[in-house]
This record gives sequence, C-alpha cells and structure tokens, in this order.
Amino acid sequence: MNTALVAKNTLIEFNQRLLEQFTAKQPITDLVQQRCQFVDALLLDSWQKFGLDQASICLIAVGGYGRGELHPHSDIDLLLLSQSDETSQQAKDAISQFITYLWDSGLEIGHSVRTIADTLSQGAQDITIATNLLEARLLMGDSGLYDELYDAIRQPDFWPSQTFFLGKKEEQDLRHEKANAFDLEPNIKSCPGGLRDIQTIAWVAMRHFDAASLQDLVEHDFLTPVELTELLECRDFLWQLRFALHMTSGRNENRLLFDLQRQVATAMGYEDATQLAVEQMMKRYYRTVRRVMELNEMLLQLFKRATLNQTTSLTIYPINNQFQRRGRYIEVLDESVFENQPEQILNLFLQVARNSNIQRIYAPTLRLLRQARRKLTGPLQDNPECRKYFMAILKHPRGIAALSLMHKHGILSSYLPAWRKIEGQMQFDLFHAYTVDEHTHRLLLNIDRFAQADQKDEFPLGAILINQLPKKGLLVLGAIFHDIAKGRGGDHSKLGATDALDFCKLHGLSDHDGRLVAWLVENHLVMSVTAQRRDISDPDVVATFADRVQDAVHLSYLYCLTVADICATNHKAWNNWKGSLLRDLYFSTQRVLSRGKEKPIDVADRVLEIQQKAQKELLRRGLKQKSINELWLRFKDDYFLRHQPNQVSWHTEALLKHDKQKPLVLISKHTTRGGSELFVYAKDKPKLFATVMTVLDNKNINVHDANVMTSNDDYALDTFVILEQDGEPITQLSRIQSIKKSLEKALASQKPKPPKFRKMARIMKPFNVRTQVSFLPGAKHDTSMMELIALDSPGLLAKVGDVLYRCDTTLLSAKITTIGERAEDFFILQTSDGQALNEEQQTQLSEALSGALSQPLHQ
Repeated sequence: MNTALVAKNTLIEFNQRLLEQFTAKQPITDLVQQRCQFVDALLLDSWQKFGLDQASICLIAVGGYGRGELHPHSDIDLLLLSQSDETSQQAKDAISQFITYLWDSGLEIGHSVRTIADTLSQGAQDITIATNLLEARLLMGDSGLYDELYDAIRQPDFWPSQTFFLGKKEEQDLRHEKANAFDLEPNIKSCPGGLRDIQTIAWVAMRHFDAASLQDLVEHDFLTPVELTELLECRDFLWQLRFALHMTSGRNENRLLFDLQRQVATAMGYEDATQLAVEQMMKRYYRTVRRVMELNEMLLQLFKRATLNQTTSLTIYPINNQFQRRGRYIEVLDESVFENQPEQILNLFLQVARNSNIQRIYAPTLRLLRQARRKLTGPLQDNPECRKYFMAILKHPRGIAALSLMHKHGILSSYLPAWRKIEGQMQFDLFHAYTVDEHTHRLLLNIDRFAQADQKDEFPLGAILINQLPKKGLLVLGAIFHDIAKGRGGDHSKLGATDALDFCKLHGLSDHDGRLVAWLVENHLVMSVTAQRRDISDPDVVATFADRVQDAVHLSYLYCLTVADICATNHKAWNNWKGSLLRDLYFSTQRVLSRGKEKPIDVADRVLEIQQKAQKELLRRGLKQKSINELWLRFKDDYFLRHQPNQVSWHTEALLKHDKQKPLVLISKHTTRGGSELFVYAKDKPKLFATVMTVLDNKNINVHDANVMTSNDDYALDTFVILEQDGEPITQLSRIQSIKKSLEKALASQKPKPPKFRKMARIMKPFNVRTQVSFLPGAKHDTSMMELIALDSPGLLAKVGDVLYRCDTTLLSAKITTIGERAEDFFILQTSDGQALNEEQQTQLSEALSGALSQPLHQ
C-alpha cells in the first residue's frame, strides 16, 4: 500500500478529531500543540524511513513550527542543517525522497538545506531568516550541529539587540502601511493588531533578553501579570479565529473573507440574535486588535528605551504641576495622579489639545492610564470636574486631535458609556468599510480637514462653512452621536438624538445648543438621501428639504456633517458626483430660505429663458435661427426644464448636423455634476432604456442619473450621468469611442440579442439583499415616485427597464445610488397615457420587479 496515502488519510482523520475538539471548546493552546506534536511524530517516522537518522544532518523546525504552534493548514518550515557542502549523493537522494513523501502526505512543507556557514551568512543579511533561526527547535539528527548553530545566533555580533529592534520595528511599520486594522476583510495574521504584532513583541524579547516566551517578560519587569494575561487572551482569540478559518477554507488562509466569515462565526459557536453571528464575531475581533495595538505600542516603546538607551535623550519641557512633555510624548509627574484624581485623565488630553508638539503618550504613563482605566467604577462623565475638562477639549481648536487619542486609548468609551457599545461594532455589508466607532473617528478627522488650507480644492464649500459655524463644538458633538445608537435595534437616528440631548443637558449646554445637536443627529442622513435619491431639480423637493432644515445655520451644520460622514464611510464613497449634488442642494436650499417660501415657477417663462440663453450660443456658432426653431418645436417643455442652456445648445448643434434616421450618441468632454454626460437620441422603441443599460453594464460603467423623455414625434431624448467604477468621469478618448460605437450598434439593431451580463464579483456572493419596492407620496398628480432596494447585481438596470416595458410603464427620470452591495434607486414613473400609477398598477409592477430581480432576465 502507498505509505504516503496512508499518512495522508491519518492526517485527515487527525484534523477531523481536532475539529471535533475545537467544536467542543477545547483550549486552543492544546489544539495547536497537538497538531505540532502530531507533525513531529510523522516527521520522526519519515526521517527514519528514509535512513536520514544515519546521515550527518540535523532536522530543525523554524518559524511558527519552531515555536511549537501549528494551525490546521499552517506551513511547516524546516531547516536541514549539515556541517559542510560535501553531502553524499545518497543523503541528497534521501532528502529529496523525504520532502516528496511529506508533500504527498498532505503537509505544506517549506524547507532549505544549508550548512552552518550558509545559514549564518544568510541570517546576517536577512532579518526574516534571522528571526526564524531565533525560534529554531531541534527535531532530530546531529544535536552537536544544532548546538553550534544555537550558540552562534546568540552571539552579540549576530543582529545586536538595537539593530534587531530597529529592523523589526521598521518591518512592522511597513506592514502596517499596507493594511488597515479595521478592513472589511482583515488579515488576522498581518493586519495591525494581528498575530504578527504579538509575535513582534516576543521576537524583540527573545533577542534582547534571550527570553523563551512572553511569560519571561514578567520576570524582566517589562510586562505586568495583568498585561500578560490580556496579551495571551488576545492571542488565544486570534488563534481560535485562525484555526476556524483554516478548517472552514481547507487551506492556509489568513484573510477573513466575506464568503468565509459566516461559516467561521458558526464554527466558533456564534448564533444570530439582535446582532448577526458574524457581526458578534467581528466585533470581538476588532476590539481584540485594538487591545493588541495598544499593548504593542506600549511594549515596543519600552523596548526602545531599553535597547537604544533613550531615557535621557529626549528633551523635557514642563507643562504644569501634573504633566511634562518628553520629546513628542506627554508624561505624568506623579504615578498616583490618575487613581487619586480621575479628572486628571481628561486633563492629560486637554494638554494634548493645547500642545501641537504632543503626538503620543509616554509608555510608563500609558501603563498608568491603562491601570486607572481598568479600576474605574463608573463613567468619567459622572465626575463634574471631568465634564469641565471634556467641554474644554470640545471647544479647543485642536480638540479633535485630543478626541482621536482618547478614542485610540479607550478613554472615550470610559467617558461616554454609549461609545463603549459601538466599539468594534461592524455591519456585514460592503458599504460600511469600518466599525461604527472607527467610522465616527474618521468623520471627526474629516471635520478637522475642512479647516486645513490644502483641503480647499477637495472641499471648497466645507472649507468656507467650517469657519462660519457659530460653534464648531456642536458639530463635533453631532458627529460623536450621529451613529452612537447603531446595533440597538430601532431607528438609530432618533435613539441617538435622545442620547445627544441627555448628554447636552448633563454638560450644561443651553437648550438651543442641545436641540441643534439632537436635530443634527436625528437628521444626519436627510441631506444625503435628498441629494442622491431625489430629483433636486424639482422645486417641491427643495422646498420640502428647506422646511426640514429651517434656517441657514442648520443648513451649514448639516452640510458639513453630511460631507464628513460620506467621506468617512469608505474610501470609494466620496466623488465629484456626490459633491456636486450636495453643493447644488445646499445653494438651492439657501435661495429658498433667503426668499422665504418659494414662489411658483412660471413654466413658460422658464422654458423661454433657457431657450434664449441656448439660442444666443448657437447663433454665435453660426447655426440658423429657422433650423433651431424647427428642431425645438419637436421638443416638449419638460426637455428644456430638465436641462441647462449649455446642454441644450450642445444637443441642438449635434442634432442639426446629424442624420435624423440614425441614432446619435454623445459623451461630454467636460464633467456634468462630477460625471460624464451621455446623451442618446434615437427613434423610440421597446426596451430602449434596457438596451442602453445593458451596453453600459457590459462596459463596466456606473449610471448615476437618468432623464428619459421623448419628443413630440416619438424620438428618445435621454440624458445620463455616467462614471467609471472608481467614481471618475470617462475621459480616455478610446474608451469614449468604444462606448459610443457599442451604443450606436445596439440602438440601430432591429433584433437585439438577448443580453449577457457580467459575472457576479466574488465579494458580492455572500450577500442576499431582499428586493423591496415602495411608492412614495408625491405632490404631482400625474407621476409616481418609486424606490427600489435590491442587490447591486450585474444587469440590474437593464432588468428594471425590461420590467417597466412589460408593465407598460414609462420612466421619466432615475437617481441611481449604490451603497456597498445594495442598490437604492429612485424612479419617477408614468403610465403610457401620462398618468400616475394606480394601486393595482403599483402592485403589478412591484411583483414583477421582485420576480425579475431574483432570477436572470429572459427575453
């Protein structure tokens, strides 16, 4: 019988037993050690099987295997060490057979065959190899060789402690630059706060103290027993995650991918409740990495002092009777100050706000802060002196810098109980790229950015308004509370508004200020929804929003909060399109508020005004008055009301130079509301909208706005705002020509082919968004407003267009909004005879959309 196959089956059976023990909640430390011992035994048997126990070679485990920690699919790193290069051919053949056998047995083997000289030479040049050697463990073979290597790598000139520390710190900094601790799909091994950060502490300790484990740091007074317990608790949870991830994926996977997160949560015993099982698991993960990051920062700072002798090299600057600045660090003068006077915790952060040279907390002070934080018996906001310091921080121009550091070190949650509840709170979707607390933290930093001179180009209106706000601190409070009630169930905006009002009363704010903060929290989504999912060219929409806003001051506060909020949601959420919509809504609302109630618009006067402005430009370009008038007689008033004069003149000139019998496709060279304008002119026919959407989907183009209308003689005059997937306008000439050519071909075809849509992206597959169709009350009696929420699947808008055609429904305009994996789209509709949809027609359309969007489109 094939012995490798027997070994492979034995390995499979062993992994199954490990999984059963994991499910039965056996300690994770036992499981990783069991796997290590199992592999040790398998290697020993194989080593002897191929006669390598007779050769002058020793087999050494390095890396994680050397530490005695093996997860189900971890790499097994081996060093085969020989005295010299003169290994016999028989030994070389035996080594080759040995490694092949291990691979055939199902083990992921990484190996190198080196002499001691080669090993030391390569280790001296590469800190990763040197680190692996520090963890070397003899498995079998010539112990004398191993002892020689062991002694050599512990000599003072082999990666001196200072050099090793600086190398590992640089390695960690580079790793942290490439990943975010709060990624949606974090790498639990290499992300900040992950297993590598814990290992970095251990590696530095091994080199500096020749420590065998983290436990040894307690003996060297570099780690308190409580800190050791915390660090091991964090490590064990990350080990549990990694173990479950390996078992679930069946491979050496360290990324918590969306399509694995639900399964991993189930394997770890989480169950859906008020929060989804996956959200509960990820909440603990994010809280764990934050604890590891803080411990890692503190301990590496202590190592830096010890290895580089920096205790006296940093210049000391007095601050007051409680604190001093040591270089860029703040430090307490009395070790008992936090325990005896808890309000000094807040005073420390007030000093951070007042002194721009302070960037971090000195490690011994951070340790005292952590100890005081653990001993608190109630929230710091209950202390009147703490409240005075907090309000001083809030009012200071650099208050957000202090709040940021408070968040980093858990003091914001110690001060504000509701903040603790959102720490690590994630939402299992693609839109919210960060935990709730981290999102809010980034929102605060965005508010700070508005006031910076180099941000005026990106946030021109925000840069002006932020300096005009009567009290910037009220905006900061609105930001802190805007999402603080997420995860509780119910409307988080209303619940958060109640929390904000209570907070303002406790902190002595005036009734007016308290009401403004609560209003901001309750309405923090209104401006975004209105701008992105309503027709803001409709005066009724703007008037309704203006009624909600009340006055110019509320409008300015809400604009700043809305922009900062969107930018903090994920790195793709903000683009020029959204910026343009929000600015348009801001200025339209400002005009309404400055004039009082909006005067009714005279449609005929407005149409004439637009025509006159467009005509002036067209005549300047040499077009004939008669030709212009003849063309415009074919257009309905709605066309002019929904376009600016420059758009009308652009369309008109192109149409007058174009063969009426052929489709016309125009793509603007200049941006319109932050995107590229697409104009489609063609003889109206069934499924024209669906055809355009299919082509754009296949070209991987995002559609954000649609104005769909027909001329008096049944020609389509459709305008779309389109963007690339990265939110940028379409500017590449070859790209523009390719889109135009594909659209012209599809529109000219008499028998369109059944649409073929792009495949669903991997990251979208774990999500299941229930299709929801709702009709909104509107002021106009001849149109219906419909909201559609659905999975943002390939071909979505083409399917919607097909359903509208089959339900004999006319699309007038659409606002297309993608929120992660969700499409939240807004449509203005009419029946084919120009009326609003009645209840029966709404039901028919709703059922047809739900059916179509749950299956592929059939022609």
